[in-house]
Amino acid sequence: RRASDMTNIRPLRDFIGEMTELADKGLSEPDMLMAARPLMIELLRTDSWLADPFSEAVEKSYRQYLLHCDPLQRFSLVSFAWGPGQQTPIHDHTVWGVLGVLRGEESSRRYVQGDGEMHPSGAIEMMGPGGIDMVSPTIGDIHKVWNASKTKAVSIHLYGGNIGAINRHTFSNDGTIKTFCSGYSSDVIPNAWGS
Repeated sequence: RRASDMTNIRPLRDFIGEMTELADKGLSEPDMLMAARPLMIELLRTDSWLADPFSEAVEKSYRQYLLHCDPLQRFSLVSFAWGPGQQTPIHDHTVWGVLGVLRGEESSRRYVQGDGEMHPSGAIEMMGPGGIDMVSPTIGDIHKVWNASKTKAVSIHLYGGNIGAINRHTFSNDGTIKTFCSGYSSDVIPNAWGS
């Protein structure tokens, strides 16, 4: 389907409207995470609102598609499409995030820096459809994520900024840090105000 062929876009439109209202309140990071979490849970209840062009995985690497960016860049919503076995490097976000699985299964592992190296922190978290994880500089912002299923997985990520334009960091196990800016995998965004 083309992006304009979406027939049940209302959940995305409602989510954008509710997130804009939250952003207008100027909430603190912890309050924003708590307020945004139930909105993400509701968005993940159905996946018919996400058109095929925003869930296409490719063999080479996972893909990050912009679904919406607030005009003031207070938040952005993206979909990630993961082929089997695809994974991120250990990385940070520098902003708060609410991450949810829409299709398939994903795993994540948090890391902390210490003695010039990266160390796993806590157990590996496994999430199926509807599963939610949260990150932020105050609650823990460094993790690695991978597709834990043998089929494609799709996740929806909400961030406290325009995540594709933010300078972030990857971390090697030996503590080597590299700066990166992810950008997006497509120049097309869905028409949330379509049918």
